[in-house]
This record gives sequence, structure tokens and C-alpha cells, in this order.
Amino acid sequence: MQKKDLSSWFAKGGAIAYFIWALLHFQAAWGVYKLGDSMPPGMASGRVEQDAWNLFCFALCAALTSIFLNWRNDIRGWWINLAVVSATDIGFIIYILIPGYTPIWPGILGPLFWAVGFIFSTCALVLSHKETMR
Repeated sequence: MQKKDLSSWFAKGGAIAYFIWALLHFQAAWGVYKLGDSMPPGMASGRVEQDAWNLFCFALCAALTSIFLNWRNDIRGWWINLAVVSATDIGFIIYILIPGYTPIWPGILGPLFWAVGFIFSTCALVLSHKETMR
């Protein structure tokens, strides 16, 4: 297998991982919205519903970036999903997963797909860069 083919394979694998991450977060956004909607009206429910909106927007950004940029191994997609997905999941890990507010399984799925997306898209960029250096 040539480096260009391998680079393309890694780029597509990373894009798929980021897209799955986005799907998980669309589901999480819906769950958080339902939680906020079940609370008495007030600041707390408004903040929870705002968190649901933020999760939805982050998931949409990651999904579109994975389809239109990561799939083609575009460096802009690497940076966008690095920033958006990392910021989202670092907060989740620190404030939700580590304190035990959600079970490790299936809670670890988001961070797992984040790691796979990051590793695969990084490998794709490194391999394509080495190919262009020849």
C-alpha cells in the first residue's frame, strides 16, 4: 500500500470517528435538553437547556467538519475538530466522567471516538506531508 493510499485511509477513518462522535453528542444534546425541560422553569433549567444547545452546535460543527474537511485530509478540518471536540470532551471528562455522574460505560465512548479521530487524522496529515516532501 502506498503512503498516499494509507494517508487517505487514515483521513477517512478519522472523519468517520469524528462523525460518530458527533452522532453521540446529538444524542447527548437531546438527553440534556429533556433533562432541562423536566426541571421547574428558572435559571437552572435555562442553563441546562443552553448546555443542550451548545452540545448540539458542537456536534453539528464536528459532523460538518468531518464530512467536508477531515474526509479530504484538509489541515483546517484537523484544527477545527481538534479545538471543538477537545474543548467539549475535556470538560465532560473533568466535570461529568471523573466525578462519576455518569457510568464509565457508555460515557467513555465520546472520548474514545475523539481519540481515534485525532490519532487517525494526525496520521493522515503526517503521511501526506511526508509524501509531499519527496
